[in-house]
Amino acid sequence: MIEFSQVSVTYDGASQAVLRDVNLVVEEGELCLVAGRTGVGKSTFLGTINGLVPHFTGGRLAGRVLVDGFDTATHPPRELASVVGVVGQDPLAGFVTDTVEEELAYAMEQLAVAPDVMRKRVEETLDLLGIADLRDRPLRTLSGGQQQRVAIGSVLTAHPRVLVLDEPTSALDPTAAEEVLAAITRLVHDLGTTVVVAEHRMERVAQYADRLLYLRGDGAVVSGPPAEVFAEADVAPPIVELGRLAGWSPLPLSVRDARRKAGPLRERLASAVVARPAAAPTDDVLTARAVQVRYGGVVAVRGVDLTLRRGEVVALMGRNGSGKSSLLWALQGSGPRSAGVVSVLGVDPGAARPRVARSRVGLVPQTPGDLLYLDSAEAECRQADAESGASPGTTRSLLDRLVPGVDPSANPRDLSEGQRLALVLAVQLAAAPPVVLLDEPTRGLDYPAKRHFAAVLASLASAGHAVLLATHDVEFVAAAAARVVVLAEGEVVADGPTADVVVSSPAFAPQVAKVLAPQEWLTVDEVARALRSEVAS
Repeated sequence: MIEFSQVSVTYDGASQAVLRDVNLVVEEGELCLVAGRTGVGKSTFLGTINGLVPHFTGGRLAGRVLVDGFDTATHPPRELASVVGVVGQDPLAGFVTDTVEEELAYAMEQLAVAPDVMRKRVEETLDLLGIADLRDRPLRTLSGGQQQRVAIGSVLTAHPRVLVLDEPTSALDPTAAEEVLAAITRLVHDLGTTVVVAEHRMERVAQYADRLLYLRGDGAVVSGPPAEVFAEADVAPPIVELGRLAGWSPLPLSVRDARRKAGPLRERLASAVVARPAAAPTDDVLTARAVQVRYGGVVAVRGVDLTLRRGEVVALMGRNGSGKSSLLWALQGSGPRSAGVVSVLGVDPGAARPRVARSRVGLVPQTPGDLLYLDSAEAECRQADAESGASPGTTRSLLDRLVPGVDPSANPRDLSEGQRLALVLAVQLAAAPPVVLLDEPTRGLDYPAKRHFAAVLASLASAGHAVLLATHDVEFVAAAAARVVVLAEGEVVADGPTADVVVSSPAFAPQVAKVLAPQEWLTVDEVARALRSEVAS
């Protein structure tokens, strides 16, 4: 179905090829997972499948890419639209209509699908993705996760033979991600659709993949069975890392397979003590009481009480549309708040002047780039210093502590996801706010980048900040957060230590917790420390 023959891609001004001499074949009905560090060329690889590379991105493509017999060098994307469906990283950027139902029908209208067939496919897709209740909603009023499901649905209605997905579950809660992946695997198994998906949260996809395409970073692509390729890859889901640590062969890709191997490991860990940092005495820095957020007749946040203390990292979790983002913006002061009180060291951010509000609460939104509008990282740093009343060089110094080596002349749009996130965080920290809010901060970050970012949050907490992050990334929460607050229908339904909240939840439990249950291990690092202590004693 897809054939790469000696394919190389080089962009103008680049010192080396992003892809180099790639040879591989993807058969009809395969689900292929594309893996690799941030910035190694995964999006470029996906773009070659439907001709976006090089027809729209520029650069030079050598070799040949065939998709269902079509040469992408001689067939532009518009001629491949009925064969290849593509869902990009930013759903909102790809929408062309106003409402959910219109968006689902748009691709079929362009392909001249008969009206009765269109109606049938729209209804099937609404049910398949669990978005029937959203059919008349304006696209811009949807949560990030809801937008992502609509974007996937808008491609599925055209019934393409090849489906290309770039980070399809990054904005979805665990349950919604499972539903979307179940729908995708049904397409693979029942209709023979070929699916190529790039996903940093590989713990969600690896068990379904027939083939792993691993981009090493030097332009080469390693293709093979996932368990074999993961054995040498520098990025791998926690369950694979646990398998490496325990010496399991073949490496497990699912919780079920891992549990079958985990008996001896559980016995070794039975008498071990889970070592987690003890909470230090702290004082309250943010207090919210009876906060309510309403959009017309829709109540997004219902009477939430929340207290944040200095020195703690708190995760805000819940299904898509549960009110997480609305609550963050209400706490920060820029978002609507129809009722309730928010106090940060005696100041209500929603009533304070902008500079005062920035000195109390900083917020990094789901798309950090929205806060960057100048043409270089250095210009953004200087502007942040001026707006915050900070000494010149403050923001640049913060950025260097978060992610060393960012080119000061680089356009923020050209930075990696991790660098861009760090730049926006540095901009927010320039005003030295005691409270830092982050909305889905790990989207687009690979596993090593997440580990670094977890260390960044720990350092912020050690410096006396209170950190609240809204996220669906259960693995990151297990590693970074000491406390978890769960929202449902705009209300707090759980609030407590991370281990107590997530281990008891089938949806929010990390892979290590599921494999080693009933023992309360959360991360591979915790297990590794326990095993090292066993050897030392």
